[in-house]
Amino acid sequence: MADPQFDELSAKQQGILRFLETFIAEHDYPPSIRDIQSGCDISSTSVVDYNLKRLEEKGFIRRDREVSRAIELLGGSAGSRRRTVPVPLLGKIAAGIPIPTPPDASTIEAAPDTIELTEDQTGGRSNVFALRVDGHSMVDALINDGDIVILEPTQSCDDGEMVAVWLKAENETTLKKFFHEGERVRLQPMNATMDPIYTSADNIEVQGRVVTAIRPF
Repeated sequence: MADPQFDELSAKQQGILRFLETFIAEHDYPPSIRDIQSGCDISSTSVVDYNLKRLEEKGFIRRDREVSRAIELLGGSAGSRRRTVPVPLLGKIAAGIPIPTPPDASTIEAAPDTIELTEDQTGGRSNVFALRVDGHSMVDALINDGDIVILEPTQSCDDGEMVAVWLKAENETTLKKFFHEGERVRLQPMNATMDPIYTSADNIEVQGRVVTAIRPF
């Protein structure tokens, strides 16, 4: 920290600022309150919140209390200036109800959870949504069970793109690579032990194209 006021902070506040810089540099998004508690060996989340308030009052950080993880370092490294955007986590990509496409304001508000990503992670897109992967069909594409995929809404795609597809007759959503093959569609898993899914074009509805995947830590 180059700010001369840094030396006037308490040892705990200095430790939190150093942790914030390190965490953001490594993960490209801010830590949660519990991340800070654990990483700085602080007794409780209320102590973390108290010190974050002091840091905000002194102009070292900016917070958005309506959004989880929304902590911005002020006057720090270039990486610390990256702001986060809330992305609705609409559930698992597995058997269940279809994903609303595109997610509108009511869908986002009703989402069971949200995650915060940097604009780099969303590719600058503002209408993306997230799904948690349930299963191992895409492990060869380095997408594992429990990972989170970020998708942009779309109802069409090109061959070879990784998409979320609603299978109408089967009443489930699946994440696969998409290929047109005459009057049918091949949904190709990225797992050498699994067979592709073949279905008619009128049995599917493309709902989103994968932008990126995130592995929760």
